[in-house]
Amino acid sequence: MNTKSIFKDALQLRPVERLQLIEMLTRSLNNPDENLEKIWAEESEKRYKALEEGSIKTITLNEIIEHYK
Repeated sequence: MNTKSIFKDALQLRPVERLQLIEMLTRSLNNPDENLEKIWAEESEKRYKALEEGSIKTITLNEIIEHYK
């Protein structure tokens, strides 16, 4: 089973069933992963600490925009 075959099968569903499938898939993505949340919390603390200590440099939005022009 792969995504292409699942997609092909999903196209055989009635529109209302496809919408239900979309809703179920979307809900499955919104379930928080506690381990991932912990990792991001630790990373954000690490970045904040580095910012407070001055070991990283911040840049403005305008600098970012200029860099990618």
